[in-house]
Amino acid sequence: MREKDNMLRSLLRLNRKPLAAGQDGPPDLDELFKDLKNKVDRMFTGTAKKSGGNFNNPQSIKPRDPLPIGPILIIVLLVWMASGFYIVDQGQRGVVLRFGENTEVSLPGPRWHIPYPIETVETVNLEQVRTIEVGYRSSGSTGSVTNELRESLMLTGDENIIDLQFAVQYNLKSVKDFLFNNRSAEKSVRGAAETAIREVVGKSKMDFVLYEGREEIVIGTKALMQDILDRYATGINITSVTMQNAQPPQQVQAAFDDAVKAKQDLERQINEGQAYANDIIPKASGTASRLIAEANGYRVSIENEASGNASRFDQILTEYKRAPEVTRTRLFLEAQEGIMSSVSKVIVDQKESNSLLYLPLDKIIQQSNSAKNSGLDLSKASNDPGGNISTSDVINSITDRSRSALRARERDGR
Repeated sequence: MREKDNMLRSLLRLNRKPLAAGQDGPPDLDELFKDLKNKVDRMFTGTAKKSGGNFNNPQSIKPRDPLPIGPILIIVLLVWMASGFYIVDQGQRGVVLRFGENTEVSLPGPRWHIPYPIETVETVNLEQVRTIEVGYRSSGSTGSVTNELRESLMLTGDENIIDLQFAVQYNLKSVKDFLFNNRSAEKSVRGAAETAIREVVGKSKMDFVLYEGREEIVIGTKALMQDILDRYATGINITSVTMQNAQPPQQVQAAFDDAVKAKQDLERQINEGQAYANDIIPKASGTASRLIAEANGYRVSIENEASGNASRFDQILTEYKRAPEVTRTRLFLEAQEGIMSSVSKVIVDQKESNSLLYLPLDKIIQQSNSAKNSGLDLSKASNDPGGNISTSDVINSITDRSRSALRARERDGR
């Protein structure tokens, strides 16, 4: 009501006429309303009645050309309809909202919607890769990095504190969910990232997180983050998780470096020992295999030799049972033959005469070998009266004499 009163007062002030000379009272309201009516008539009909004139006089009405309301309305309507055209770029999606409610998700290309205020369009880049930083903030202009200890300090499964910084990259997989289920996409992703990394780190040991388990930590964090975001239907797809830095807190960094150095020395010594073992074990294995093979060969040869000796002894025993004297004599002679064939000097004691027979076999053998080297025939040399005596003849002669002496001793003993 107050606004209407103010508007009416404004109109009255605009249509207020100056008072005539000597008139002290307020202006006539009828005159004011007549003037206002005439202005409205001139606006829409082009005619107006003169204030205070004779309404019965047609000369008091002045005709005017009417305004072209129809074409103006058509032009305004066309402009309003043309404002509904829009273009969706490649990689983007257009979300059409009718009075705030989603009605359509448009693909790239030229599109049209009912203009404002009935429908509006919000374009969202579906393929753009967005990045958030957890545990630190980097300045793109200066390149400086600021640590966020509230986000980076985490507790491991073995009750140690580590400083962990990582970056998360993501894009969109559902434009509708992204617009209507997220109040702040960056806060949602950062919250899911902190929750996931703290859960994964809390189940792991410190050395595993800092060294050999980095890849597994990243894989587990990415999977858990995606699961959390999908449960809340955020329409966000995690493309990668990168661990930027993982270290103990600054207060214990020196002690931790000493422990790391000691561990590296231990690993180095283990590697050196392993290298030495890899070098010496094959050699020892080869030597052991060779010794085992030689032992097996020696065992086989001894067994074969023993088997042969046993078989030969059985044969000799059989012959000995048949003819003991002959067998003993044969064995003795074979022994003498084996002994004399390996000596160079032979002395024979003849019982009939108290004289010793000396046979220089070494010289005889030497002469025989020289005769062979010079191409002479030993058989011819033995027939030559002035030639050398052959070795076979000497051995046969000695054997015959030994047999004769042995027989003579046996006869004397009887």
